[in-house]
Amino acid sequence: MEHPYFFGYGSLVNAATHDFSDPQPAHLSGWRRAWRHTDLRPVAFLTAVPAPGHEIAGMIAQVPHADWQALDQREWAYDRIPATQAISHALPDSPEISVYAVPEERHKGSTTEHPVLLSYLDVVIQGYLRHFGEDGVQHFFDTTDGWDAPFLDDRTAPRYPRHQRLNPDETAMVDDHLARIGVHLIIQA
Repeated sequence: MEHPYFFGYGSLVNAATHDFSDPQPAHLSGWRRAWRHTDLRPVAFLTAVPAPGHEIAGMIAQVPHADWQALDQREWAYDRIPATQAISHALPDSPEISVYAVPEERHKGSTTEHPVLLSYLDVVIQGYLRHFGEDGVQHFFDTTDGWDAPFLDDRTAPRYPRHQRLNPDETAMVDDHLARIGVHLIIQA
């Protein structure tokens, strides 16, 4: 039986946050990323939103033993959506591929009470830098909406459970992009 794959466009791009096999670069057509809050989590996070004519880069990887349970548990605030036809990749065959996204009716705006965690963004950017280089990081910022959300600087005491330590150059890259687009940073008390 052929193993299904998932398409990751946020923290799943960073292979240091999981051990799923056969990770490979891929592109999802007809979607963009957005920072959103829902009643399901206390902080805002990334979701994919339908956007005809757009495309986002990410990674595909195998779902272990074709069993979605562990991945569904990790991505519990999302719905799993079949996306095989919308994803371009270098695999020689066409496995089943799904993407996780929050349904539009559950989207809420980010607030200072429900910010984006900087430790989460750091993980995402580190993954894009490692797999797609600096151009991939730029593409991430350009193909993501919701940068008007407040970002909580929790780097000294990371709240994101899969946080990763960034080296000084990676940290500077994230900070430079945030300053360029004028992101509002909240300092953790």
